Amino acid sequence: MRIFHKKHEKNRRFFPLNENIFATTLRVIDSQNNQIGILTKEEALKKAYNEGVDLVLIAPNANPPVAKLIDFKKFLYQLEKKEKEAKKGVKKGVVKDIQLSLFIGPADLERLINKGKEFLEDGHQLRISLTLKGREIVKKQMAFDLINRFISQLGEINLSKPPRLEGRVIRTVLARKK
Repeated sequence: MRIFHKKHEKNRRFFPLNENIFATTLRVIDSQNNQIGILTKEEALKKAYNEGVDLVLIAPNANPPVAKLIDFKKFLYQLEKKEKEAKKGVKKGVVKDIQLSLFIGPADLERLINKGKEFLEDGHQLRISLTLKGREIVKKQMAFDLINRFISQLGEINLSKPPRLEGRVIRTVLARKK
């Protein structure tokens, strides 16, 4: 037996159009985003038919619902274009990790500070962790001082999450100041 799979259309929203609109009165907008006014469904359909476009319901939950006189394929294209444009400026929520130890050497600390600066310049968030091993747990203040010194070396940053002791690990999350 053969199985046919439908192609999945991702993020496709349903927009009722023309006769599939069930509201009796509509706030109608033309293709240049000028408000025509509140019309009955029949009047709006006649106007759409005369202009050779579709009547697309774009805000069904408004009172009265909002419909637009526009070519439906053009409307979908513009919507897709807006979504792509919105995605362009957004960085993925990538959080980069840097792990420190309580007795880290100055050269290693400098290397990790430079790496942290690179991550922040690339627009990533930065999670700094310092694990206290064995008897190091009694030197909590020394660990907090090390993390605060590390943060101060990075320059202008926003603390998304201030340094906090979680069990045996001190964690903080930073982002670049905009």
